[in-house]
Amino acid sequence: MRTRIVAQPVLMLLVLALAAAPAAAQEYKSGIVWPEPPVVTPPPYTGPVAPPEDAIVLFDGTNLDAFHGGDAWKLEDGVAIVSGRDIVSRQSFGDCHLHVEWAAPAEVKGNGQGRGNSGVFLMDRYEIQILDSYQNPTYYDGQCGALYKQRPPLVNACRKPGEWQTFDIFFRAPRFKDGKLVTPGYVTVLHNGVLIQNNTRIEGVTSWTDPPTYHPHPARQPLRFQNHGDPVRFRSIWIRDLMDREDANDAAVAKRQAELEAAAEGPVEAPPVKD
Repeated sequence: MRTRIVAQPVLMLLVLALAAAPAAAQEYKSGIVWPEPPVVTPPPYTGPVAPPEDAIVLFDGTNLDAFHGGDAWKLEDGVAIVSGRDIVSRQSFGDCHLHVEWAAPAEVKGNGQGRGNSGVFLMDRYEIQILDSYQNPTYYDGQCGALYKQRPPLVNACRKPGEWQTFDIFFRAPRFKDGKLVTPGYVTVLHNGVLIQNNTRIEGVTSWTDPPTYHPHPARQPLRFQNHGDPVRFRSIWIRDLMDREDANDAAVAKRQAELEAAAEGPVEAPPVKD
């Protein structure tokens, strides 16, 4: 009887602790059965691509001052190595052309999502996956170059572990008005010079746990480069800010459409004058 009296409070405490514990996160799966992206051998890497005149250089091998948290990453011989935390750009961007040169670790460790994993987050929320996908099977909408959990790459253009790779990301940011989505975002990606995302519609925030959905946000937001626990290397990051030019072009198109619509309607006739 005495043992029973002691055990009941202990059991109750255990039940309460389990009830209070947060539920384990569940992986979101779209249910789409994607075809496997075929492997395409990219052209050989010929060295860093020089930024064009209008580019903003975020990393050129000297320092990571352009990023919050940059001091957490290691700098060795002009290369930044992922360590400790994500880094976030001090500047914010919308429409852009982003160039990134990166390399997965030469020493292969792990498999699937646990091998050479990082990511480029446009506007801090729309991820283009970085992963060592060279002879490394994983779910297709999570392999290298995927719009994470939304769209696999058209092809697998990964080079071997340790070799330098390039992303050229052409991003059209979503537009919001009065807290509502007006137009979604779109992204085109070249991986090692090979087209892997072709004006792909972004369905919302990319997430491992939640289906994509849009949440209103400012027209410009920072870039984020992910620490996923793997020592992925970076050595050239630059960006062309296209937001103002895109907006100016959109305004010119809208103005012309309004002129054509007004011309099609013709002059408004005055009502007849009564005698």
